[in-house]
Amino acid sequence: MGAYHTIELELNRKFTLAKKCWDSVVLDRIEQACDPVQRADVAAVVMQEGLANVVLVTPAMTLLRAKVEVTIPRKRKGSCSQHEKALERFYEAVMQAILRHINFEVVKCILVASPGFVKDQFFTYVFKEAVRQDNKVLLENRPKFMLVHSSSGHKYSLKEILCDPAVTSRLSDTKAAGEVKALEDFYKMLQHEPDRAFYGIAHVEKAADALAIDTLMISDKLFRHQDIQTRSRYVRLVDNVRDNGGNVRIFSSLHVSGERKL
Repeated sequence: MGAYHTIELELNRKFTLAKKCWDSVVLDRIEQACDPVQRADVAAVVMQEGLANVVLVTPAMTLLRAKVEVTIPRKRKGSCSQHEKALERFYEAVMQAILRHINFEVVKCILVASPGFVKDQFFTYVFKEAVRQDNKVLLENRPKFMLVHSSSGHKYSLKEILCDPAVTSRLSDTKAAGEVKALEDFYKMLQHEPDRAFYGIAHVEKAADALAIDTLMISDKLFRHQDIQTRSRYVRLVDNVRDNGGNVRIFSSLHVSGERKL
């Protein structure tokens, strides 16, 4: 009709959403969104001197919750006091961001990643302060912290962190690791057994018709396509694979694995 109407949805306000056709993909998404178990069970602090990104990793997306930036003066000959004071301010700000944005009741693992020894110095600072302040939340959750190497403190380093074998082993019971592992398995198969890995809608549909798909990986971006016929085509593909006993992994374009796939 070319007309628009705006309605404001607030937390805990009930509303009814009507739609002529509810496909299986949409219904799955609603069910996942309403299930509290699906919330972020992995957190990561990706850092370098003066920069830290506090990130939550859910099965559907990677959420940047806080970015901490502090100018760190260089060490001067004979005096490091300014450098050390700035580092302490930086570590304190990152620690407060962790306490503010990470729900320790839900999160099973907190990855602290950096180049060099920044992560180790930060870890030492956090638990020295936790003992001094008698911060029970941090002290009780100390086993959840895992120190890993990253090439930088930028968010994109999260990809390499989640692919680290030591990390995937630790995160084996979390949902996010499954998404990343599936993508890594696909790339390995493409490299070593290219006849078993298919991509592109036409080839994948033929494989589905031949009941030859064990795992289908697809981006949720395709279900938001402007053309309804195109959207329906991808939904039919998903239903076909599921009906024939295959696994379907829907990658979000907001998730670190989905970003790589796209």
